[in-house]
Amino acid sequence: MNAALSPPQLFVRTVALPGDVSGLVRHLPTDSPLAWLAGDEGIVGWGRAARLELDGDPGTAEPTDTTRFTEAARWVDGLTERSEVRDEVGRPGTGLVAFGTFAFSPASGGSSLVVPRVLLGRRDGRTWLTTVTDRPGDRTTEPPRPTSAPRPVGPVSWSRGSLTDERWMDAVADTVGRIRAGELDKAVLARDAFADAGSPIDVRTLLERLRLRFPSCFTFSVDGMVGATPELLMRREGDRLTSLVLAGTRPRGGDADSDRALAEELLASAKDVDEHRMAVDSLRTSLGPLTEELDVPERPRLLALANVQHLATPARARLSPGVSALDAVAALHPTAAVGGTPTAAAMRLIAEVEGMDRGGYAGPVGWLDGAGNAEWGIALRCARVDGARARLFAGGGIVSRSEPRSELAETESKFRVMREALTDPA
Repeated sequence: MNAALSPPQLFVRTVALPGDVSGLVRHLPTDSPLAWLAGDEGIVGWGRAARLELDGDPGTAEPTDTTRFTEAARWVDGLTERSEVRDEVGRPGTGLVAFGTFAFSPASGGSSLVVPRVLLGRRDGRTWLTTVTDRPGDRTTEPPRPTSAPRPVGPVSWSRGSLTDERWMDAVADTVGRIRAGELDKAVLARDAFADAGSPIDVRTLLERLRLRFPSCFTFSVDGMVGATPELLMRREGDRLTSLVLAGTRPRGGDADSDRALAEELLASAKDVDEHRMAVDSLRTSLGPLTEELDVPERPRLLALANVQHLATPARARLSPGVSALDAVAALHPTAAVGGTPTAAAMRLIAEVEGMDRGGYAGPVGWLDGAGNAEWGIALRCARVDGARARLFAGGGIVSRSEPRSELAETESKFRVMREALTDPA
């Protein structure tokens, strides 16, 4: 059953803060911190002024059902209409802002939107504070003080997830066989693993480690989903939308020569180039009906991160009148880079052979504001943190040329992001 905390009216005020409030993560409390960061910039929030929780529908007949997005959009619209907003900054991420995470599958629960009581943001050298209350006049314009220092994670024990390595490779081999038989073109298969600490994990510790190690990624924390995603599902500012398609992966090399060789191998790989083309075609098909202009380069470029490198294609569009940010999210999810092609066939295969419920993994995560601006990424390189336990996720695209052991190695490279974040320095 869906649940909502929706006060009759919210009073929202955003003010500019003088000077530069450094270290956004340092202002977060330990309890359920909200964050969307890119390097030193972004937004963080805490407290709960309003909240929507959406259940999954295990009996849904359509794996691409978008009801959770339309229900969320309706809730946000209603909340916006009932809110009194005084925004003295007027930038994306000011005024009424909701952080959100959506389940990968419509059959899964865990989709939610949260409006924080307090939000602190920084962008292009400007810093702002937003407070949300249930009564007029009950606001503060004082910059929040730094909180206690993030705690180390402590010793961690690691355990396998839903499938053993062998069973997961068998699922990959079976999927390759079905692709070669013509059932579908591509499916993205994921794995999970578990980390158990001796005490509740301080999410702020993970955020700070991820932010520093992956400054070009989007570091996020929303309702227990924590990670650093390289994949921007969509950014909306006004009627302009940008997106970044990532598909095709190699690890980074140990030195300049091996790194260059791996990059050249990736750019020349028929398997990876074909996988990337499917993801780009999926974006064109999804966004086309929603846009008046759509610009997608013909050839991918290389995106090098700290641990892996990807084939990447940036896309730009101008949305048609009346198209909301969540309309675009609903149309884009799941991309071929996290689901497969054709979408419905790939989603059914994932549910059949993956052996687990992904929850929010590979689903949209991000934020939107009352003016229609938004940033949504895909929840990759992430973990679901619940007390002292973290559930890690990693996946890879399976096509006709895929080899099970190579795909297993790719997931191990992707697991490394959260494993290192959960490991205290010696």
